[in-house]
Amino acid sequence: MKSKKQTPADELRLEYDFDFSKAQRGRYANRLKTEGSNLVLIEPELAATFPDAASVNAALHAIVEFAQRSTELTHPVTTNASKRRAA
Repeated sequence: MKSKKQTPADELRLEYDFDFSKAQRGRYANRLKTEGSNLVLIEPELAATFPDAASVNAALHAIVEFAQRSTELTHPVTTNASKRRAA
């Protein structure tokens, strides 16, 4: 007779087997309160427009670049020479 392979009772891989007895509750809570989070919730109709995080970041970079360029056009940088009054 062939012997049956024994299946382990715990089917998690070793790298996923976490010992929760050593975990600390609220370990990062104070940092979250002081520094905040980098997560932003966007509306569902906007989320449908962007397939992934890279496309969201690309769109935001484009908006920032556009805003900087338009500010330079409406508020040109003046130099010290142009600030001098004619004598």
